[in-house]
Amino acid sequence: MGSPERELCPPPSEEDELTLPRASINKMIKELVPSVRVAFESRELILNCCTEFIHLISSEANEVCNQSNKKTINAEHVLMALDRLGFSDYTVEAEAVLKDCKAVAAKRRRQSTRLENLGIPEEELFRQQQELFAKAREEQAKQEQQQWLLLQQQGLAGPDGMPQAYIPPPSGLKQESQEDDDDDYS
Repeated sequence: MGSPERELCPPPSEEDELTLPRASINKMIKELVPSVRVAFESRELILNCCTEFIHLISSEANEVCNQSNKKTINAEHVLMALDRLGFSDYTVEAEAVLKDCKAVAAKRRRQSTRLENLGIPEEELFRQQQELFAKAREEQAKQEQQQWLLLQQQGLAGPDGMPQAYIPPPSGLKQESQEDDDDDYS
């Protein structure tokens, strides 16, 4: 015969694949009762109870949804399921959590674009962008002018201001001048 802990916390089977993450349950336990040590079997029992509670509420909310001829379970279906299952004490807190969730979702929607977050009108942003483009063009023109002046000082700029390519003398000319030099010394 098995131990009482095994009866309370049966080993997970293929049917029980969907559970809450153990780390999340452990974190909640530590936050709620930080000074109390909780045995492994107790943690497993809490995990199984939470999973079963969620399954029960989800099933009941699904029935409420089907009775309403809807295809999506919404918050009102979950609140009605809590009432129907005798958990009406939780509805006030669940409604408060729902209100908070809706506020967070609305805040995220308002912060969805950077332009809206800046609080600067679009016309002003466009004007600032044009100023930045103009500054960049001025800097580019200054750099090109400095480069041209440098090339001109080095004698590498042509009459039209464009850099001239360096063309080495043909290889045959170098050899002839070397031969002439050799003839003079012999």
